[in-house]
Amino acid sequence: MENGELKMEKKKDIIERAFKFGVAVIKTADSLPKTPVGFAIANQLVRSGTSVGANIEEAQDGLTRKEFIRSMSIALKEARETRFWLRIAVESGTLFTKKVGTVLNESEELIKILVTIVKKSKMKL
Repeated sequence: MENGELKMEKKKDIIERAFKFGVAVIKTADSLPKTPVGFAIANQLVRSGTSVGANIEEAQDGLTRKEFIRSMSIALKEARETRFWLRIAVESGTLFTKKVGTVLNESEELIKILVTIVKKSKMKL
């Protein structure tokens, strides 16, 4: 596989992973109790969890490297926020770790990937 093809595969991978992550976050948010706390956490989760993929998609149309870095940095911030709300849901007893474990692990993986992308992109400025 050529270098360009490899980059394209990695790009498709992060886009697809972020999309599936957004869907998983929505399903997790939907499983929260229908209480004031559950609604508040669900709202924050859906906003930040779906924003990860939306910003990664937006980054693909960046006209400049700075625009790309900006969108990917926002995706990183949103991934971290999602991880925060997932942890809040578990620690508050609103959700069980068993239900959140996979989504929480994927948030960690996406954060690692996005940190690498942002750092490498900044080095190329």
